[in-house]
Amino acid sequence: MDGVEAWEFGRTVRRWRDRVTPEAVGVPVGRRRRASGLRREELATLAGISADYLTRLEQGRATAPSAQVVESLARALRLADAERDLLYRLAGHAAPGPDVVPSRVAPSVQRLLDRLSHTPVVVYDAGWTLVLANAPYHALMGDTSTWRGLDRNAVWRNVTRLPSRVVHTPREQAEHEARLVADLRLTMSRYPADRALRRLIAELAAGSPRFAELWDSEAPPPLADPSRRKTIDHPAVGLITLDCDTLLVALDDLRISVYTAEPGTEDAERLELATVLGTQTLGR
Repeated sequence: MDGVEAWEFGRTVRRWRDRVTPEAVGVPVGRRRRASGLRREELATLAGISADYLTRLEQGRATAPSAQVVESLARALRLADAERDLLYRLAGHAAPGPDVVPSRVAPSVQRLLDRLSHTPVVVYDAGWTLVLANAPYHALMGDTSTWRGLDRNAVWRNVTRLPSRVVHTPREQAEHEARLVADLRLTMSRYPADRALRRLIAELAAGSPRFAELWDSEAPPPLADPSRRKTIDHPAVGLITLDCDTLLVALDDLRISVYTAEPGTEDAERLELATVLGTQTLGR
């Protein structure tokens, strides 16, 4: 961006931040609140960026926001399509087209997620890159807000065996990896012109022999896990076995994973305790 565009981008973000009420995005409102719109720190948290970086963007001192940052801000600000496209242009990017893996959360989908604000939910795009996770998910699985680059990609985290609270046997882990890579191959067939997706696959192949082996394999992927059950080893409450349902938003090509427990069970009690304890820790 040149100086004029950088100034206009920041001014636009600030103007739209001022019009978003905390209630509209699920931000608690204290008694002493003066501002009617979102505070800078609140928008930064919703968008998964630092308050300092948002300050520099709004003041025109940061002049090269990535497309991922622009999308995160557009989602946090609940922008309509035309406004989202304008924000991309002001940042010097072309708005994503039909040949690019979408990461937009439509307002109707966001309303659905808002109704699940007390349930652990995580959203991935078609390349299995993290789009958003809510506070109960962070409380259950650990904070994802510091993840950057490849660490935000579920395929990478699994094939490189990065730390996870999900308990898998070696066989279950291997089959899970194979399913993820097979799904990513299908995504590549739908978005062959997406440069970011091709770059992701190249980085995965270069950085993980396991990924390269699965990508080149002609063996059919394992069948989908019929149980949908996942066991989480939570550091404060121990093992929790939950139902994990992954929903596909067909039009936006998103994957939404929702974690629930049958009411009245010990797992439900542990999930509630993990959510309370984790939310308190993250809020400090």
